[in-house]
Amino acid sequence: MSEVTSLSAEARDRAGKGGARATRRDGLVPGVIYGAKQSPVSIAVSPRDLWVQMNTPGLYSRLFDVTVGGKTERVLCRDIQKHKVSGQPLNVDFLRVSGDAKVHVKVSVHFVNQDKSPGLKKGGVLNIVAHELEIVAPGDAIPEEIVVDLAGLEIGASIHLSNLTLPKGAAVVTHEKDATIATIAAPTVSLATEGAAAETTGEASS
Repeated sequence: MSEVTSLSAEARDRAGKGGARATRRDGLVPGVIYGAKQSPVSIAVSPRDLWVQMNTPGLYSRLFDVTVGGKTERVLCRDIQKHKVSGQPLNVDFLRVSGDAKVHVKVSVHFVNQDKSPGLKKGGVLNIVAHELEIVAPGDAIPEEIVVDLAGLEIGASIHLSNLTLPKGAAVVTHEKDATIATIAAPTVSLATEGAAAETTGEASS
């Protein structure tokens, strides 16, 4: 399960563009908490706190406990609008998450034990097809990342969806039955060198 990050926010009295501009003039980032068949709540968040989260991996797959006026809501970050030049946050949207309700979320794929792969040790190349996957999972079973173990894999090996371990109740959203996640390919540089050497040998013998 993804770890939960605490985040404080203030309630906003005014919604809409005018209220958002007023919030920014006060040095805060306007936002909203919505979903779970409840009324949306307009909030204001510290830009410094939000900037820290934006620069922490897994922003859109990590769970947050946002406290507003003494009430804490379990949410996912769904969208952050950024300034085109500075990259600073201008607006943030949070989606309420309940334990039994399933949500769609993109999760990063993390490859481990590269030093224990015989294929990579021989000079093979890890070709990553999917750096992240969209999954549907219960709110209390969202993985922070999907881990792929490369230990023991040789050149020519392929990792497919069926090789992944997901939390109970979670599934990958895909149109392919068993899509390829990554492969360990032969070292192309070595093959090119061998080919050049063979051509040189052939020319010399002729």
